[in-house]
Amino acid sequence: MEKSNNKSIIVLGLFIFLGLSILGYFLSSAAIKYKEFERTVSVKGLSQKDIKADLVLWPIKFTLLSNNLNDIYSLIEKDTKKITKFLKDNGIKEDEITIYNPNVIDKLADRYSNAQRAIKFRYIAYRTITVYSNNVDKVRSTISRLPSLGKAGISLSQNTYENKIEYYFTKLTEVKPSMIEESTKNARAVALKFAKDSSSKLGKIKKARQGQFSINSRDKNTEHIKRVRVVSSIEYYLSD
Repeated sequence: MEKSNNKSIIVLGLFIFLGLSILGYFLSSAAIKYKEFERTVSVKGLSQKDIKADLVLWPIKFTLLSNNLNDIYSLIEKDTKKITKFLKDNGIKEDEITIYNPNVIDKLADRYSNAQRAIKFRYIAYRTITVYSNNVDKVRSTISRLPSLGKAGISLSQNTYENKIEYYFTKLTEVKPSMIEESTKNARAVALKFAKDSSSKLGKIKKARQGQFSINSRDKNTEHIKRVRVVSSIEYYLSD
């Protein structure tokens, strides 16, 4: 009886040993396959386009000096009419022109002025007229003719920090799909080159992330040309 029990224990032990060996093999094989499956490559794809701005904001600021308060307001209205006529004569529409209230400063009443210093003109006035238009080419053509206002005796403060001409590109939604497609294709081309160089095959996408679109001027001298840019980050599986 005791011999029979010992024999059963030995047989059971063999089965357990074989079972553990087989389980170990499958676990080892699965681990190797999982490790191979997790081989990946991360790449970036760029899409970049230079596109003309489709909106312009053009502030026109002029300055006047006088010793008579009534006169300076009359001069403001006179120069305002000259500027608006100039704009309309050059094809700028009335609904694209905004005239802001004038700012008149009394130098004698300015507590920061030097009372001991002789003041040639007591009053100084500023007014800003803004052009807000989608016709960028028309506005740029008009800007090039601006010296004619200077010849007419109008003192202009142009393209300073406070009166900077600003250009915008507002049609991003129209170019987004094609640019995302291009950046994705460029990323895949980089990944395929890497796979080829490493004697691997490119698999499916593990994860992808589309970067934010950026819109900046191409350079300081051509701010009406906008550089639109996006970078897509994609991670692919690799296999032998």
